[in-house]
Amino acid sequence: QVQLVESGGGLVQAGGSLRLSCATSGRTFRSYAMGWFRQAPGKEREFVATISWSGYSTYYADSVKGRFTISRDNTKNTVYLQMNSLKLRDTTVYYCAARPYGPDTDWSGYDYWGQGTQVTVSS
Repeated sequence: QVQLVESGGGLVQAGGSLRLSCATSGRTFRSYAMGWFRQAPGKEREFVATISWSGYSTYYADSVKGRFTISRDNTKNTVYLQMNSLKLRDTTVYYCAARPYGPDTDWSGYDYWGQGTQVTVSS
């Protein structure tokens, strides 16, 4: 069993930055690919970024490429999402997720999910 706890969300002005963290429990963290997704009310869960267990492979949604960076620290069992140049449309709840295979952009491929953290970008 893997437990995920996100933090770092909040209110930021457009153009600003936030860093989300996802702390995980369990000794198998370094064998899991990790992903960040987001979901607005009434909308489907949307892929944001994913990273391989080693950190060598990363993938991003086109909407965040060049602005967001996913990274991980396997010594701390934590994955991060650095979000720069935030836009109003980035406002939503962000979730981290884990899967015991390679990176995946499809949310249905993930076995474990955090509770989510709200990001609100204001004008």
